[in-house]
Amino acid sequence: MPEPIQNQFDISALDLPDILGTINEEVRARFGEGKVADYIDALANVPLDRFGMALVTRDGTVHEVGDSREPFSIQSISKVHTLTMALDAIGDALWDRVDREPSGDPFNSLIQLEYEKGIPRNPFMNAGALVVADVILSNYANPEQALLEFMRARSGSHDVGADEVVAKSERESGFRNIATANFIRSYGNIENDVDAVLDFYFLQCSLSMNCVDLARSVQYLSRGGYCDVSRTRVVSWELATRINSLMMTAGTYDAAGDFAFYVGLPAKSGVGGGIVAVAPHVMSLCVWYPGLDDKGNSMLGRYALHRFAQMTGLSVF
Repeated sequence: MPEPIQNQFDISALDLPDILGTINEEVRARFGEGKVADYIDALANVPLDRFGMALVTRDGTVHEVGDSREPFSIQSISKVHTLTMALDAIGDALWDRVDREPSGDPFNSLIQLEYEKGIPRNPFMNAGALVVADVILSNYANPEQALLEFMRARSGSHDVGADEVVAKSERESGFRNIATANFIRSYGNIENDVDAVLDFYFLQCSLSMNCVDLARSVQYLSRGGYCDVSRTRVVSWELATRINSLMMTAGTYDAAGDFAFYVGLPAKSGVGGGIVAVAPHVMSLCVWYPGLDDKGNSMLGRYALHRFAQMTGLSVF
């Protein structure tokens, strides 16, 4: 199948440093809004006076502002990367085990699993990410090392690694994830040892990266599957569009519709306060502010992306 004609958005007329500077000023004037993810002890004390934003254009140029080089816990943002790895390993067979529909429920909900016989609604819910983790365990000889190598290759940073304090905190507070994994296992949709699946899942959520690393790590989704950082094709252009579509419809939990309305870009959030976003054929972005709204998304991170879309005209619509 030939690649489609790419409609290039001309960013040459945009003063990106000025736009980021304006957003930085606006966000810092609102510091203190939202609530940190205090149900994970290691995240409970992150101060609400941190904001970073970075973008990477198709040619690899980086623009950044604020605390863009300060590492933070990426949490569910990692689900984009593990989904890519699972699709690379088994292709469309993944969709026999995970659906592709928005959930309308919180990211850690178990409600639909019983009705749908252990098939998670999408790969970005915790339940779906656990099945994706199981697929990775079945198809990579050293899953943890494979994940680290993938993240380092995509970001260009050899410093990417797990925060052991966060990982320990995840294990100690992960009762719902433990219950979810065992519930899915009861339907036969987790094949490996449940504890091994959970350990991998907690590892991926505990990865520590900064905004520049993360913006680079999803650049392949803005370039039709080609990673400019490592000079390799990660996935086909078609698969890149599929991953972007899932980010649009399910990447910000049960706020995906609202996010699409106000921002209009595929995105994936994490309860550490980070959000990555993709402007196909143009750029990848990451914002970080640790205060969350009631859906578990960064409150001022969402605002920053909303303002960026307003000021640049970037949107998939």
